[in-house]
Amino acid sequence: MTDLPERLADAFRLIRDVPDYPTPGVLFRDITPVLADPTAFGTVVEAMAEHARSADVVVVVEARGFLVGAAVAVAAGVGVVPVRKAGKLPRVAARRDYELEYGTATLELPEGCIEPGARAYVVDDVLATGGTLRASCELIEQVGATVTGIGVLLELTALAGRDRLPGRSVHSLLEG
Repeated sequence: MTDLPERLADAFRLIRDVPDYPTPGVLFRDITPVLADPTAFGTVVEAMAEHARSADVVVVVEARGFLVGAAVAVAAGVGVVPVRKAGKLPRVAARRDYELEYGTATLELPEGCIEPGARAYVVDDVLATGGTLRASCELIEQVGATVTGIGVLLELTALAGRDRLPGRSVHSLLEG
């Protein structure tokens, strides 16, 4: 059995670069092959769960964050709560509008799933410009909980998303 850094390196080799997707000039990083490989996915979950164990709940960001974060929550032995796009929840505790690279969007947190004072660890697949993760953290704090940290599989450092998350503990497994 290889050690964790070697297993992570093996997992990251599976990430595919897809040029000009979803629009010309964008280089999309496709993590789907990592999710499809049980060894690679297990390695990623193991590494991310280490930071989530001190939380009461893992908050996951739609949509690929659901896949990664739900597995991280199970491995960490905590619950999972989704942050959804507007209009997807029957009962909403908090709503936040935020800026995207190409417009605006709205995220919502479900009612009755995060108690005031709870410790939440936020998980998403990729940290790009930071807008979605920032809005997610603000939703958690809006309901009186504390964000213990943010975990991402891949951080696109050239987009400086971490700069939009000042004072937050960000754990990225890979930078690209």
